[in-house]
Amino acid sequence: MRRREFIALISSAAAWPVAARAQQPIGRTGKMPRVGMLMPGPAAHSAATYKPFYQGLHELGYIEGQNLTVERRDGDWKPDRLPALAAELVGLKVDMIVAWSTPTAQAAKQATNSVPIIAAVMADPVGDELVASLARPGGNVTGTTFLGPELVAKRLQLLRDVVPGLARVAALLHPHAYGERTMANVVKDIEDAARTLGTQLQLVPADGPDDIAGAFSTM
Repeated sequence: MRRREFIALISSAAAWPVAARAQQPIGRTGKMPRVGMLMPGPAAHSAATYKPFYQGLHELGYIEGQNLTVERRDGDWKPDRLPALAAELVGLKVDMIVAWSTPTAQAAKQATNSVPIIAAVMADPVGDELVASLARPGGNVTGTTFLGPELVAKRLQLLRDVVPGLARVAALLHPHAYGERTMANVVKDIEDAARTLGTQLQLVPADGPDDIAGAFSTM
């Protein structure tokens, strides 16, 4: 299963008939392809992501246990666990790793420079040193980005436009949503925007779902 073919899987952009795809060889060596999935949260949280992922696999003619093996590893919202989980997937000799966030992609890249990594919902892959550039990624990482950090300051501006005279704002912050460098830039950008708008800003961290209720109480 080639790297470009799997990217087509992720985007559900394949044009082959399902029956024809199912008859494709399962690997250059005849062995069943093995895909590693590295998720930042617990299995229960990841279930919503797994469903469309497996649907896309099925549409491409891949069925887990028949012509594909999927190794899943969940980080339980504990970033320090991700490097070991990524190394475990590499040790299983997976053919590629699907990483569902910037931190999981970073952990996967640290674990291997040869296994293809398909990273979804990255924030700033260039700033986080996952790829050389968006046009020419290079290396073994590819995927999708929503360039979220570039919109942080704009969201504060929009809030000010909606609420004229806005003086104080509390912002919910996931400290490990992106890479360390990108997170530092996100905080700097929103703090700079708040100063420019003359708004008092309070950043309230929440690392996972269990922290959200307390964060809102703090706000």
